[in-house]
Amino acid sequence: MIVVEMETVKLSAIVMRWYPDMIPFLKQDELNSVIVLRDGLSILEPEDAMDIIHYSIYEHQNSAYLQ
Repeated sequence: MIVVEMETVKLSAIVMRWYPDMIPFLKQDELNSVIVLRDGLSILEPEDAMDIIHYSIYEHQNSAYLQ
């Protein structure tokens, strides 16, 4: 039996941990995005964190165009 420990965090927690210099460039609604991490924040790699940040920005831009 495999146990997967999921953790829910805000994007701001990911940004503050690996790329705090990006905070001024992100909108508040992007920073407040809820992210579910399959294996938790403690094992997230910087490259994965950047992918999550990019994807979140992309998703917010898409939803802005759809409104």
